[in-house]
Amino acid sequence: MRLLWQDVPTTARDQVVARLGAPVVAERSQPGGFSPGVASRLALADGRRVFVKAVSAGRNPVSPGMHRREAAVLGYLPEPVPAPRLLHLLDDGDWVVLVIEDVEGTQPALPWRTDQLRQVLTGLERLAPALTPAPPQAPPLQETMKDDFTGWNAFAADPSRLDRFGPWPVTELDRLTALEARWPEAARGDTLLHADLRADNLLLTPAGEVVLVDWPHAAVGAAWCDVLFMMPSVLAAARPAGGLDPETLWAEFGPARSAARDDVDAVLAALTGYFLFHSTLPAPKNLTGLREFQAEQGVAALAWLRQRLERAGA
Repeated sequence: MRLLWQDVPTTARDQVVARLGAPVVAERSQPGGFSPGVASRLALADGRRVFVKAVSAGRNPVSPGMHRREAAVLGYLPEPVPAPRLLHLLDDGDWVVLVIEDVEGTQPALPWRTDQLRQVLTGLERLAPALTPAPPQAPPLQETMKDDFTGWNAFAADPSRLDRFGPWPVTELDRLTALEARWPEAARGDTLLHADLRADNLLLTPAGEVVLVDWPHAAVGAAWCDVLFMMPSVLAAARPAGGLDPETLWAEFGPARSAARDDVDAVLAALTGYFLFHSTLPAPKNLTGLREFQAEQGVAALAWLRQRLERAGA
């Protein structure tokens, strides 16, 4: 469902080219993610390359707002953060076009390779001090996720939606709802989080650097939240290959080792409820595959959460 550069209205393309100072001579659309708009590497006539993201409200009513939020985040990211910088922003009220630095790198392989996963975990651990304290412009996680981290509460209002996920969450619904209610305090911190890390939002450079891309969900919270949010996608991708032990991976991340177990359980419960409940909703416009991906992550997160709770009660 992804668009190409030629699908952007001519007037918008002409304005971007005028700012770039050179015409576009080649395009390579990028795989991964769920943007319904343009996500392409563009080659310019003068030899430069840029990355362009563009979308309109007609493609999806939520996506332009996400591009605007990302533009704001890229404007206040601390300089040491390995992320591409915003070069130009075009916003005509309908189409939003971001021209971003192009990064020479590749996404981690799926299923995840152990060496690449450890490279990412090490990179994120080293990055945490540069993101702490967070820039004052960044919103708290409790604000950005307040309407999303309510999945178990929503299931409690309509338990029939839970049937597809097996008997355990139905039996434990009261406990899971109580855990979810604790997440705002459990996630409190002063670190700037990417808050949407997955393989398609990471680039590994030839120099061994881990670059974080796609920043619209950035928020402030506990330093360990970013890896916790990433874990379900890692576990879901690994499942066909025999799986990975989430507790072993979790213990390899420094901030995770200092996190209170009950706080981790509360945030993991909220994340699991978010994925599972949203997977039961109708698909958003032009976001093919999103609900299926949320279900995969939710099932993986649920298995990890159950493992943690049953071990704690043993």
